[in-house]
Amino acid sequence: MKLNELSDNPGARKARKRVGRGIGSGLGKTSGKGHKGQKARRGVAIKGFEGGQMPINRRLPKRGFTNIFRRDYVEINLDRLQAAIDAGRLDAGKVIDAEAMREAGLFKKERDGVRLLAKGELTSKIEVSVAGASKAAIEAVEKAGGKVTVTVPTKPRAEGEEAAAQE
Repeated sequence: MKLNELSDNPGARKARKRVGRGIGSGLGKTSGKGHKGQKARRGVAIKGFEGGQMPINRRLPKRGFTNIFRRDYVEINLDRLQAAIDAGRLDAGKVIDAEAMREAGLFKKERDGVRLLAKGELTSKIEVSVAGASKAAIEAVEKAGGKVTVTVPTKPRAEGEEAAAQE
């Protein structure tokens, strides 16, 4: 075999479609675009237009809203915290806060704070300072002999809600 004898397998390369090259090609004259009109022109964009019928995005009802004050926390599970301690990236003897977790590579950007979640097993006795934590995560850390400090205060309940929660 020589270099000049190399070739692709039959059908491996498809020739590009050459439009507007005479009626014999099957794609001559109007190049497969039909006659005149908006769709025959360049840059046509009629996304969502349904031919005068009321578009689906206007037919369906709108529900809900987006809370612009919602906090966006980085969620860290106990198993990832334990893995970082086992790998030596976190020191279990010191207070583990958001800065220490970021330096350990658990996340890149802090956003509105760190929220501790309970997925996984925790075996080390640690002291954690985070913006938020689930009840199960706090229980798991305390069960291992550690302590969780939540820095962001929770919203106080209204009087009516408090009575309903106790019942």
